[in-house]
Amino acid sequence: MQYHEFDGIQLSQLGMGAMRLPQTEPGFAKPIDEPKAMELIDCCISHGVNYFDTAYIYHMGQSEVLLGKALKRYPRDSFCVADKFNVQAEPDHEKQFARQLERLQMDRIDFYLLHGVTDKLISDYLDHGTPEYFREQKRLGKIRYFGFSFHGSPDALRQMLARGPWDFVQIQLNYYDWFHGTAREQYEILREHGIPIMVMEPAHGGMLADLPEAGRDLLLTAKPGAAAASWAFRFLRTLPGIAVVLSGMSELGQVKDNIQTFSDDKLLSEEEISLVRQVSDVLHGLYAVPCTGCRYCCADCPRQLDIPFLLAAFNEYKTGGEKDLSSWRLARLGALPEDKRPSACIGCGACTAHCPQGLDVPAYMKEMASFL
Repeated sequence: MQYHEFDGIQLSQLGMGAMRLPQTEPGFAKPIDEPKAMELIDCCISHGVNYFDTAYIYHMGQSEVLLGKALKRYPRDSFCVADKFNVQAEPDHEKQFARQLERLQMDRIDFYLLHGVTDKLISDYLDHGTPEYFREQKRLGKIRYFGFSFHGSPDALRQMLARGPWDFVQIQLNYYDWFHGTAREQYEILREHGIPIMVMEPAHGGMLADLPEAGRDLLLTAKPGAAAASWAFRFLRTLPGIAVVLSGMSELGQVKDNIQTFSDDKLLSEEEISLVRQVSDVLHGLYAVPCTGCRYCCADCPRQLDIPFLLAAFNEYKTGGEKDLSSWRLARLGALPEDKRPSACIGCGACTAHCPQGLDVPAYMKEMASFL
């Protein structure tokens, strides 16, 4: 396992994200499959992974519970836990923080973040005593390092940094967003300020791990047998200043592949970086909606639509060339109950308000309803 020195701590460059733990059955809010999740965590620890990331809202709060139960079996100083305060889920920061410590069965949280800061949420996070409270918890030893995770514009990032100090910042960073988004600009802003970077969505919600044929063929020709996800991770490892790359691993095979990628010091060459840019261009032309499947949009949907599922079908349809409206790409939508189809969307915009990408979900729902 490759490590990054952070304030004297050796952090594994690969971190385990606990947002997509295995479940007993597919679907939103289904129970975590505890034996399988334990197996993933044990495998990570046995191969040197020592950074585990969770949040108050992941798996309806059960991610924190499961992670605390799993890590309690190991010496407390052998791992680091990252957790997050979500102002939309529970505005009372004192109440939420106390509940998190209880769920985790811990007396401190190593890396604590304000969760999912966007342009619209800056005031909610900064103007009600929240940063001051958590900095006091840091002084008291209940938090070791304090930062924030960010899904906003570069200008909003500058606003946040001006209200520091911050020990680290977590951003969405992958080669698709580097070439076709604002990730590069955000990265450069953080580097200018000398702030360590934690990376989320390194494979863009799985898009860079499960490439369409055109993108997959480009990489297989250059490096037969290499997993597509390994290209995404190796791209990030070429960038200085990145402390930890999080991966939301839900299967043992993913864990083993990622551990292998982070067990050597092989970085992408200039030619290989040019190649992933070509793949990024292919994806940009294919995918209509850059949804990462984080599910933040689901909790407040008044119709309880499975929005990531619907958007994934939308992308499959778009990727297929829109040639056959009755194709299998739309069949799974037609099989849904009427009150769970895109046509059930009432256009309230609650989903967009919670979307880290700021996606106009109602517009996509309306378009899907029109072609079904």
